[in-house]
Amino acid sequence: MYLYNSATHKKAEFTTHTPGHVEMYTCGPTVYHFAHIGNLRSYIMEDVLEKYLRYAGYDVNRVMNITDVGHLSSDADTGEDKMLKGAKREHKTVMEIAQFYTDAFFSDCRKLNIKRPDVVEPATNCIQEYINIVKKLQDTGYAYFAGGNVYFDTSKLSRYYVFNDHDEEDLAVGVREGVEEDTNKRNKNDFVLWFTQSKFEDQALKWDSPWGVGYPGWHIECSGISLKHNGEYLDLHCGGVDNAFPHHTNEIAQSESYLGHPWCPQWFHVHHLNTATGKMSKSKGEFLTVSLLEEKGYDPLVYRLFCLQSHYRKALVFTWENLDNAKTAYDKLIARIAALKEGGDVDEAAAAELRNKFKAALDNDLNTSLAVTALYDVLKAKTNDATKLALLGEFDQVLSLSLLERAAEKRKELAKTAATATAGGYTVTGEGDPEVDAKVLARAEAKKAKNFAEADRIRDELKAQGIEITDVPGGAVWKHI
Repeated sequence: MYLYNSATHKKAEFTTHTPGHVEMYTCGPTVYHFAHIGNLRSYIMEDVLEKYLRYAGYDVNRVMNITDVGHLSSDADTGEDKMLKGAKREHKTVMEIAQFYTDAFFSDCRKLNIKRPDVVEPATNCIQEYINIVKKLQDTGYAYFAGGNVYFDTSKLSRYYVFNDHDEEDLAVGVREGVEEDTNKRNKNDFVLWFTQSKFEDQALKWDSPWGVGYPGWHIECSGISLKHNGEYLDLHCGGVDNAFPHHTNEIAQSESYLGHPWCPQWFHVHHLNTATGKMSKSKGEFLTVSLLEEKGYDPLVYRLFCLQSHYRKALVFTWENLDNAKTAYDKLIARIAALKEGGDVDEAAAAELRNKFKAALDNDLNTSLAVTALYDVLKAKTNDATKLALLGEFDQVLSLSLLERAAEKRKELAKTAATATAGGYTVTGEGDPEVDAKVLARAEAKKAKNFAEADRIRDELKAQGIEITDVPGGAVWKHI
């Protein structure tokens, strides 16, 4: 399996510290509001990656944090605490906000068939771990105390910018909008490991520490949680591309300085979901959620398919038209699977060839678009339905589109509406689409009136939509092909 590595900007063969075992960490949500579908794109792609690693034979330990303290609104060390902001907005305690939006996040995950990680750890559970790491960093000269806070000293590193070579001037304190001066810092890139002083004194969650009563910085959380549950050697770290700097950059700095050896060789970053006006963001006010998609009549798995049709390293543009196209594709896919007949023996030779196409797609930097194409290759293959159903179920262990479950529901629905339209003793049997039924009936009326040109026109129109009509005694049968 070859994966693109954000740290090296190259595709390379995926290897692990312990053969056959993957220690995997994914940055979890900051639970101050609902997750928007842009956030969830990252979790969908990470879910596919985890499931494919398991499908390929790896033992996986996947860890995710829940950020319920310390994440400031600038994603660096400035601005309001996101959790406090949520609590003020809804007149609840921070812990009430955290529990409500954690539950909402995992509800969305269930609707999208995203597997819950093996370990889910709220940041507030690991305060002592953070304190221990910060103490060692201070004792070894990588951290300093100034103005009531503990800062990581980036001047001690031979290389700070791991993912990109930034313009030094652009990141200079006060030069660009959004970077505010912190006079306690020795160097402009230094970051807070532990706060006892900040711009707001009504921080709801505080703990005793060697530096006074305070709370951890956002970046130290992921290092502490990963070291606790993944151990000293992490194989694979995942997150949205917007986390690469400063969050993941700072994670590497503090983790490797604490450990004294390389920490995580492989970084997997999922790119943005954009709207016509740019990157989807909660800060812009109204944002798209799974619940909103459901209210508008979309199965959440249509959105999952929409994401799988694009590569994780490409920005994906969301429009309702694009989602409608995904819905059409999903509905047709389910209808074609529902038309397959159950029972019979699997043709292992045919299955092996089709399976290799699926694996080749995902072995090539998790190319989910080609993996979806592999589903259609199965449906078009010259093999029996038993083989097709077996492979579709197998591939769906990774893609998680509920293909066989939805197809079974479709079959039940079709059984109830098998004879959907009758007129003058003429019966149309189809797949439960009244519009198609009406056109097939109109074709029959045209033929009865000897208007063969109109009958042929209707037949050709339906054929262009992928619908085949077969005339039978007393009526016609139609199906998608």
